[in-house]
Amino acid sequence: MTRLTGRALRVTVFIGENDTWHHKPLYSEIVHRVHRAGLAGASVFRGIEGFGASSLIHTSRLLSLSEDLPVAIVIVDTEELVRAFLPQLDELVSEGLVILDDCEVIRYVGRGSDA
Repeated sequence: MTRLTGRALRVTVFIGENDTWHHKPLYSEIVHRVHRAGLAGASVFRGIEGFGASSLIHTSRLLSLSEDLPVAIVIVDTEELVRAFLPQLDELVSEGLVILDDCEVIRYVGRGSDA
């Protein structure tokens, strides 16, 4: 089991829900690569409204023409492991935003863990 406490690095990747990688959702490809790389975890969050570099507003409101809602993938692990994973994000994310934040992990416990 991965143990993670103390200083860490958080990556947040902002992309569109309809972005793909080889005909699969891009967010899914990112999560599966994070998992294969052995990082502590990744979560995908679907936004209800937003815009990015294109300045086109995407929204989930009824009667909206846009269905390509914003998606954020959040990845947290040690700085060393996150930085080693960044070249894969560079390969995958052709449009979007990738940010890094220093953070502190207070508690990281999975289901069925003795903690």
